[in-house]
Amino acid sequence: MNTAAYEMIRVRMQGPVCFLQFNRPEAKNTINECLVYECRQVIDHCREQASILVLEGLPDVFCFGADFQELHEKKVSGQSLDPSPEPLYDLWLDLATGPFITISHVRGKVNAGGVGFVAACDIVLADETAEFSLSELLFGLLPACVLPFLIRRIGFQKANYLTLMTQPVNVRQAVEWGLVDACDAESSSLLRKHLMRLRYVPKRGIERYKRLMNSLQDGLHRAKPLALEANREVFADPRNQELIFRYIETGEFPWES
Repeated sequence: MNTAAYEMIRVRMQGPVCFLQFNRPEAKNTINECLVYECRQVIDHCREQASILVLEGLPDVFCFGADFQELHEKKVSGQSLDPSPEPLYDLWLDLATGPFITISHVRGKVNAGGVGFVAACDIVLADETAEFSLSELLFGLLPACVLPFLIRRIGFQKANYLTLMTQPVNVRQAVEWGLVDACDAESSSLLRKHLMRLRYVPKRGIERYKRLMNSLQDGLHRAKPLALEANREVFADPRNQELIFRYIETGEFPWES
């Protein structure tokens, strides 16, 4: 794997551990087609070469969800505004079910699709600055593809509350809900301690364990068609597009009209 060949992410290997860092500081680490494609390339490599995959963001933002700017640029250039959610859903499926241990190391803000990355991972570690939100309903959208992963992790009612309220919850609340497994002011030290232990787990054992867990809980695969259909519906709505594009062009939020 050529770790220097990526535009949207940084990748480094350290023994059996692959570190994948979202690296779009100018765009709050938002998710675009290129980022999804590059992440899936790394995951394909990890299937054979890594037993642990660590996702990281920047110190002030982990990932802030969909790249509205990319949608706006497509509109201006006359391209189709029909973003396919399937590659992103499949990326999260790979994180949840792949033959490796996945860890989200979270610092700063996590919003919308960023919560999908977190909820898809086996283990979530965070520092005290981490906060989590689902802002989609403010734009008439739904966290359709996030919800199957989030419900699996924290349960239906807590996912429902986070979706409806649209406001951030801090890391302490996230720990109580089970969205975060452990937090510490020195989250890098916390990550090192976890990796020191997890390195001892053989890849063959991880593969067998994840395969068993996948068979015990197959809801992510069953939910996929419903999630994709709901996602396409809300992004195709002209009114929702209007709210998104007005926000990009003027900075005006939907409730400020």
